[in-house]
Amino acid sequence: MKPVRLGVNIDHVATLRNARGGSFPDPVAASRIALDAGAHGITLHLREDRRHIHDHDLARLKAAITAPINLEMAATNEMVAIAVRAQPHACCIVPERRTEVTTEGGLDAAGQIGHLRPMVQALLAAGIRVSLFIDPDEAQLAAAAALQAPVVELHTGAYAIGRAGELERLVRAAARAEALGLECHAGHGLTYENVSKVAAIPQVAELNIGHYLVGAAIEEGLGGSVRHMLRLIAAARV
Repeated sequence: MKPVRLGVNIDHVATLRNARGGSFPDPVAASRIALDAGAHGITLHLREDRRHIHDHDLARLKAAITAPINLEMAATNEMVAIAVRAQPHACCIVPERRTEVTTEGGLDAAGQIGHLRPMVQALLAAGIRVSLFIDPDEAQLAAAAALQAPVVELHTGAYAIGRAGELERLVRAAARAEALGLECHAGHGLTYENVSKVAAIPQVAELNIGHYLVGAAIEEGLGGSVRHMLRLIAAARV
């Protein structure tokens, strides 16, 4: 099987910085550490309320690294305009509510095709790879294909909290994504303890992990936590 790429989400480095203000810890410096440890790309979520990542973080990151940048964003005209200007490698469209602590589920692509279509097309026209962050659901996969988004990222949150049957849903959804011609990624709530079964799904090409790696870095250092996660992912594909 092909190896799985690891995208490291640096949002919570910015969360820690913002708790005190100033510029430390620096998400860009953390990105370099993650990449030096073997990460394949960097993910960041520019939220409407800018609760962690700020606009200048995206600009500085774009100037500082050559590795792929995956910009998570809500489906708004503001965010599409920012993405088109910034030209990240990829944009992952996610649901977003101000009241949520973190993303609570997948995007309802099936119920928002009319709203999403012009945004997906604008991003694709700008040469940006588009991903939709969706639950492992047949209707959502069909909507992603209809929208011509080349990538889906399966929301693994329900699996991560141990909900019965969720691993099987992910396996089926990944196979269906491949059948529809979609590249399959996965992420949310993945840890050392639960990543292996997701990494072992043959169609999964990329995992995006952030909060757990930043937390584990308190004990291991960020480079150590990234290398630990990469070992587990690689072992799952043997």
